[in-house]
Amino acid sequence: MGLSGHCLCGQVKYTVDSPPFTVAYDHCDDCQRQTGSTYSLVAVVPKDKLTISGPTKSWAGVGSSGKAVHRVFCGECGSPIYHDPEAAPPIIALKAGTLSVEDKKTLKPDTEIWCVSKLPFMTEKLEKAFDHMPGH
Repeated sequence: MGLSGHCLCGQVKYTVDSPPFTVAYDHCDDCQRQTGSTYSLVAVVPKDKLTISGPTKSWAGVGSSGKAVHRVFCGECGSPIYHDPEAAPPIIALKAGTLSVEDKKTLKPDTEIWCVSKLPFMTEKLEKAFDHMPGH
């Protein structure tokens, strides 16, 4: 199963020739700020399976590992497309809201990360929950 998606204006398009490793709620403060919401729904996929086209820009902040997290977004409409953590070079965390409508309907989130930053009114609990990144 592959995935496809695009930004709000449609200028950035992507495909992934792989199903996601996991689908997670990322409750970290940076994702809350980037999405303007309570968490970021991410589909974690192999970086080498992603093909992307269109005018992207990126901004890098420092993650909890001390390494950069590159946040890639559409250079035209600003839609966040993915984040690329240098601490985990083989993966990309796609912003799952940018997936095609058909692909979004098949997602089954089972993991939550950065629950230490989870907002108190978020009462849903997923099968796997981690206060930080697994392994940290």
